[in-house]
Parts: sequence; C-alpha cells; structure tokens
Amino acid sequence: MDRYVALLRGVNVGSTRIAMADLRRLVAALGHEDVRTYVQSGNVVFASDAGDADHLAAGIERAIADELGLTVPVLVRSARELAAVTAGNPYADRESDPTRLLVVFLGSTPDRSAVASLGVPRGENMSFTVTGRELYLHFPDGGYGRSKFTNTYVEKALGVVATTRNWKSVRTLAEMAAA
Repeated sequence: MDRYVALLRGVNVGSTRIAMADLRRLVAALGHEDVRTYVQSGNVVFASDAGDADHLAAGIERAIADELGLTVPVLVRSARELAAVTAGNPYADRESDPTRLLVVFLGSTPDRSAVASLGVPRGENMSFTVTGRELYLHFPDGGYGRSKFTNTYVEKALGVVATTRNWKSVRTLAEMAAA
C-alpha cells in the first residue's frame, strides 16, 4: 500500500464544519487504512492501494457530500510527492521562522500564461514561486493573515482549486505520510 495525504479546502475556517472523527470514519469506510488526521483544518493521512490520487480525491469528495451534505474540494498528494514538496521549497534555507513560509497546493498545473500574470499585490512584501502543482509563499515580514495573496486570489488568478498550508503543517504531514 502507498501512503497519501488528502488536503480539504476551506474546512473549519468558516461555515463548513467537519469533525475530524467523522473525516477519519469516512476515509476508513472507503477502504483506506491507517487513517489519521492532523489539526482541525482537514488534513488526512492514510494508506491505500488505489494508486490514483485523482480517484482518491473524488472518492473522498463524494463521501463527504453523501454523508455530510457538504461540497468540499479535496486535493491528494502521495507521500513521495509531499516529500518532494518539502525538499523543493526555494525559501526554506532563507527563513528560520516557519510561520513565514506557506505552500498553496493546486488542483492542477496552471496555464503558463496565468502563472506569468500572477503578481504580488501592491504594497506587500512577499515572494512566491510556482512549481508544477505547488505555489511556495514567503512572507519575510510575516503577515499572511493580512495579505491579499489569499487562496481566493490564487484560485481566481490561476483558474484552479487551491488550498494553503503553513510550513509546519506541510512538514508534519510529510513526516506522517513517510512513517
């Protein structure tokens, strides 16, 4: 069996509430094993022999809709993909404060023209790098919570579903998936 991480978009940060116990139960009911959640924002680590991340994401989305009546986008990365994300952060060696680093996981690889037109909002001190289906963010002065470079901004600019995780969460999920 391979290990995967499912990242749910917009869970427990507004009106879309899902108890992590319910999420673990739903994922396990799909036949996945060793199902664990991390924090309350919709991160699920599990083992599966399905082998297709898009199929896994669709199954979890469908189960959430059927069981809980919620429409929640789900992005899935394999343990290997998540290890590559942690190894590939272009800002990790420049920043000792993990709260200033984030990763935006994208539902698909955005068009080059959309990436080329993506810019830092006026007056903000930040850097970003798009690599495949990930967007690395660096806020050297802190301030992601006050930034206009939000999930919604990224989704609108790139035309893809996105969900953001802080660097601590990304590293922890990668460690959990590797175990």
